[in-house]
Amino acid sequence: MNVVGMIVEYNPFHNGHLWHLNEARRISGAQFAIGIMSGNFLQRGEPAMINKWSRAAMAVKAGVDLVIELPVVFSVRSAQYFATGGVQLLGRLGIVSHICFGAETADLSLLIPLAKALSENDIVNTLRKKMKTGQTYAASLALTLSDSLGIDPGIIQSPNNILAIEYLRAINTYTPHLTPLPIKRLSSNYHDNVITSNIASATAIRASIAENRILPPDSIGWKTVPPACAEQINTLITTGQAPVTLDAFSNIILAKLRTMHLDELAALPDVTEGLHYKISDAALKAVTLQELLSLIKSKRYPLTRLQRIIVHALLGTTKNKMHRFDQSGPLYARILAFNNNGRQLLRELGKHSTIPVITKTSHYLNSKQKQCDALPLFQDMLAYDITATDLYALGYPNHQWRKGGQDYQTSPRYIAD
Repeated sequence: MNVVGMIVEYNPFHNGHLWHLNEARRISGAQFAIGIMSGNFLQRGEPAMINKWSRAAMAVKAGVDLVIELPVVFSVRSAQYFATGGVQLLGRLGIVSHICFGAETADLSLLIPLAKALSENDIVNTLRKKMKTGQTYAASLALTLSDSLGIDPGIIQSPNNILAIEYLRAINTYTPHLTPLPIKRLSSNYHDNVITSNIASATAIRASIAENRILPPDSIGWKTVPPACAEQINTLITTGQAPVTLDAFSNIILAKLRTMHLDELAALPDVTEGLHYKISDAALKAVTLQELLSLIKSKRYPLTRLQRIIVHALLGTTKNKMHRFDQSGPLYARILAFNNNGRQLLRELGKHSTIPVITKTSHYLNSKQKQCDALPLFQDMLAYDITATDLYALGYPNHQWRKGGQDYQTSPRYIAD
């Protein structure tokens, strides 16, 4: 049984993702495809434009057989922890044979030595020293590997190549039985914000939606996503369920930061070297989220890191909690959407998965249990996912969709073939 796994965000699902999915099936020879997808909050520290169930349904309509949620304690993390969480989850399913991921190069002979180097103590220590000088992780990683291996730093600094290297490192450490298959990305770059063809970056598509509010059927934006996805995006927008943006949480975030004590700010993941003082001061001065970020942002603290810190403040996560979650890895496979092939995969998961497969949240953590202070690690991880959805709902443009408890009320989406 060949099953290819992919670690994705699909924010939103577009033609580039469709091409990647078809290539993953082709080069792996897999009969089935599983997507490990971030939920309502993403790796760059921002809410998904569209909720997790709708994004998962779009992916299944486009050909993914089964979509499983990457717990939020791994999805809103730097590349290393995001990649590790996704790879561990794929490995624990017990049925995945291949893992496909995008990169600027598909040359494993180049990528694998870089990934292995990151497991060497000398290189890890050098990387940490460079980061302490105020450089970003990407810049520090590029310089460290360039100095050690003589690799062109430009090859390493691309976000997709960084993730590819981290996927390979995690595979080597946790799931050596998975066959890695990098796929060279098509045309548009990760951060391109202009649509020039039917293959565009998610950044450009989100910008088009922000500008037009919908994807007009005669627009180039419409042509960048599969038709069924475009129709669903427009339906969600016209009913006020999208787009959800970080700015929608501006007042909530400012209120949260202004009421947190310094020791609570210092305990947030990614907060180091006195950053909590700067956050506390900026939260009092800023009147919008964008102003807050501009007051704190620096070479040492890039925007994505600050946005992740803000999301962690909303969720109530701490360094200590994250350390425990990193030690355990993902403890469950939470189903978001599936098709007929996915139904067959669910039966196989019942036989082979080493972690519980969740289709009904309340069977594993009910609303009363969630209020307890000291939860077992499994339930604590799940509680953060539920909290993330409760907070995310407050970002819907139409107030009627903002009720909490949606993780208890929403079943996995079944999409008939």
